Amino acid sequence: MVFNLRWGILATGGIAETFVEDLLRDPTGRGVTDVTHTVAAVASSSSKSSADSFVQRLQIPQPCATYGSYAEAVNDASVQVIYIATPHSHHFQHAMLALEAGKHVLCEKAFTVNAAQAKILCEIAMKKGLFLMEAVWTRYFPLSIEVRRLVQTGAIGEVLRVISDLSIGDEPETTWNADHRMINKDLAGGALLDLGVYALTWVFQILYHTLPRSQRKAPSQVTSHMSKYPGTGADEETTMIVTFPTTTPSALPGRTSHAVAMTAFRVATDPDNRGSAGPSIQIHGTKGHIQIFGPAYRPERYRVVPSSEAGDLTTIQDVHMPVPGGARGMFWEADEVARCVRDGKLESESLPWDESITIMEVMDKVRQQGGLTYPERIESTDYPLTL
Repeated sequence: MVFNLRWGILATGGIAETFVEDLLRDPTGRGVTDVTHTVAAVASSSSKSSADSFVQRLQIPQPCATYGSYAEAVNDASVQVIYIATPHSHHFQHAMLALEAGKHVLCEKAFTVNAAQAKILCEIAMKKGLFLMEAVWTRYFPLSIEVRRLVQTGAIGEVLRVISDLSIGDEPETTWNADHRMINKDLAGGALLDLGVYALTWVFQILYHTLPRSQRKAPSQVTSHMSKYPGTGADEETTMIVTFPTTTPSALPGRTSHAVAMTAFRVATDPDNRGSAGPSIQIHGTKGHIQIFGPAYRPERYRVVPSSEAGDLTTIQDVHMPVPGGARGMFWEADEVARCVRDGKLESESLPWDESITIMEVMDKVRQQGGLTYPERIESTDYPLTL
């Protein structure tokens, strides 16, 4: 029997539009036959007409209710799960709103502004028996799943280092107004929470997630450097060195692994947008490397380069795994949500709550080291709170 999941969409910006466009695609086009999706409601915080325009523009099939407030949407009886596409500054308040209304939640990254907020969301979801997941779509790409499998099976030996970068090459002064979410501290703006979370995603899904859950350990050390945008004080460049007290996949005794995770506005991972600069992620093992090409959030190619002891040049694997049908690839995380809700799970095994919290704790440390604080009202764990 095919399971259909009914979605409520909170916010009508660009990321919500991309998500819904993928959601409306025929699942069989990506080889999925066990779950389907329906958009049952759309809400805009500005006006019902904005939600109406969103539905019309994306040609969302009827019936689809539209609302001018998020409270109305989360209380719609036809909605099973809420997708939160608001700025990260508002994630905690909006996720709490949905959970308190008894709805499952898929909340965009960064999960919250700080780890304290993330912990409370997970506690509430557990108490109410509701599914909750951070929407790190990259985790569910077939490419990501395959790379994790290669690491777990020892294809490049014991992994000791990961280098990961997501930098976009934009001048803040000319690209965004001061109130834009990317640089506005009132919206938890800055490179770290918006882009750096993807660099950390690759660090964690390789050096942490590839171990059995009982063997996963939080980083033993985090060291960082941060540069701030003079216009608003949000971070415009952040580099992190993260040390783990384990290696993977064998957790060698007495050995550590480490990663360098980078993000920046002014310089670019891929300056010519043609991949000429090489891989955005490098995974270094004792028997070879795995290189990931394309932006860290949406890679479509990887290469396995064995060491001279492990093979010769003819054994290099160059694998392309494009997203089917010209889509963005957000439907895979939606499929994961549907399966988890169908099966009565509260969290996804591909990104469990403790991992999202641990990543938030790393970003808390990085912000503390860089002296980056946000307004008290968006760092708050009080609910409800008007922002």
